[in-house]
Amino acid sequence: MKLLVRTGLTVAAAVTVAAVASASASAAVGTENAHVAAGTHTVAANPKTIKPAAYNQARSILANAGSQTAAKSHIIHGKDEVPVGYGTSLLAAARDEFRQTDAGLPAKDKRADMSIPHYNAIHSAANTMGIDRW
Repeated sequence: MKLLVRTGLTVAAAVTVAAVASASASAAVGTENAHVAAGTHTVAANPKTIKPAAYNQARSILANAGSQTAAKSHIIHGKDEVPVGYGTSLLAAARDEFRQTDAGLPAKDKRADMSIPHYNAIHSAANTMGIDRW
């Protein structure tokens, strides 16, 4: 019985060490001149909160690009910061809306299943809020 527990703990420790070593090695790889596969990008952690001015500017970018969801969302005022979930929800809704709108376009005119102008608007809005994942 003791051998079984010891073996299990040893295996668990080995797996943990391998995972940490792998994560450390991945983090140590420089991305400055690295080749990035199509459709991938470096993912940073989202902030916990965003400034209302950044949210409102991102909302305007998406509304000007044609997002009805963004156009109908309320402008944030009277707060110092808002949860990042406001921004991620706005981006996800606009992304889904743009993908549905652009479904009939030929593949050569799309990126990430939406038109290139819509793709650029989504990413511009995300950058404005400092959001990398939505």
